[in-house]
Amino acid sequence: MSIFKKISVNGWQPQQLTIRDVKFATWIAFFAWVFAVYDFILFGTLLPEIGGHFGWSEIEQAEIATWVAVGGAVIALAIGPLVDRLGRRMGIMVTVGGAALCSLLTAVGGAWGKGALTAIRSVAGLGYAEQTVNATYLSELYTALDDPRLNKRKGFVYSLVQGGWPVGALVASALTAILMPIIGWQGSFIFAAIPSLVIAVMSLKLKETPQFQVQKKIQQLREQGNEQDARQVAADYQVAYEEQHRSGISSVFRGPSLRATLVLGGAVLINWFAIQIFSVLGTTVITKTHDVSFSNSLLILILSNLVGYCGYLVHGWLGDRIGRRNTIAAGWMMGGIAFAGMLYCPDNFATIVVLYSIGLFFLIGPYAAALFFISESFPTAIRATAGALVGAMGPVGAIVASLGTTSVLSNGGHWQDAALWFGAVPCFISGIIILFARAQAHNSVAVNAMPTTQPQA
Repeated sequence: MSIFKKISVNGWQPQQLTIRDVKFATWIAFFAWVFAVYDFILFGTLLPEIGGHFGWSEIEQAEIATWVAVGGAVIALAIGPLVDRLGRRMGIMVTVGGAALCSLLTAVGGAWGKGALTAIRSVAGLGYAEQTVNATYLSELYTALDDPRLNKRKGFVYSLVQGGWPVGALVASALTAILMPIIGWQGSFIFAAIPSLVIAVMSLKLKETPQFQVQKKIQQLREQGNEQDARQVAADYQVAYEEQHRSGISSVFRGPSLRATLVLGGAVLINWFAIQIFSVLGTTVITKTHDVSFSNSLLILILSNLVGYCGYLVHGWLGDRIGRRNTIAAGWMMGGIAFAGMLYCPDNFATIVVLYSIGLFFLIGPYAAALFFISESFPTAIRATAGALVGAMGPVGAIVASLGTTSVLSNGGHWQDAALWFGAVPCFISGIIILFARAQAHNSVAVNAMPTTQPQA
């Protein structure tokens, strides 16, 4: 039963939620994220095949990948204000449906030229944006539903959804190996679009969050000049009325939100240095710093993805018990230490596997708590906008890390040094930075959240 039961002005109340509604939304968010990651990984995996098909050099392929990363970050940032204006349910539909359409267009976009393909894959950044939309949507749904069992473990439940990243990566690897010889790279993208299109259609049955409905009702009454009723709705649902006047990107840099924006955005930006070095370029780092073959490095990546999924579950569970901020900070600092040890350990395969897996466990796993913590750190009116802005800092950090690594290597440096200063050290520092965020009550959505108890008539 939803905690939003109080009938407000003129008999209005938000649409009621049931546990079945929330379970359905959780499954939709999980599969949407799995197949968004599938498409994301698929493009990176098949870019050499696409380049070979059209005769593009490795330099041209690298340029495409760079501009796609930039364009994807812009799209991910733009989706936040849209979700705060049109709703969380609409955000799910746009991101899932848009990513599916872009997957279809990728199959033919290369024939239209590098510019067209770059534009298509940039819009496919909707898939990456989906994780912040999911976090915003589910954090509000879980808080709105008056279910003590869910309230005690909602971070763990969300970690199952965010765990769609390694699941999607493994699905992409497996299906690419199976389908590529049969249907080619174009067919692989067409095939990847099908499940996302199905999920987009199913998302039509999702319910909007009560928090967003209350926010829109207040805005509607204000636009009608009915200030008294607008304030009454805010009072009935214990919403900070003045927060409803704030919207757009500029609002995340004002008031209590400024601290959260700077701390969380800075932490994510710095942490993505490590994501780029040890996750995206993991095989390169392993083979360049140790006497490990490429085939063995692929085995390490498969094992580490499985470990990464366990990391999501563990950090989601810990966040419910010791607080998300502390969970994230401890994880990223330990991840930095493990990666530094991996870079300078002896050329022993077992040692490398253990340290690399521990590093990824503590690098990737905390994101199950981080995305939920980001949503808890901002008011309803700008929650999606702020989440999108913080999330968009990730690709920016990846680009900076790539440029820094290239600079080190171009000046005669070694991969060990580059990976240490642009991977392991930033991972540790990001954990320190997150400690400057406010420690939210980990069983609530903070700032102008909905009431955790039934309002009195």
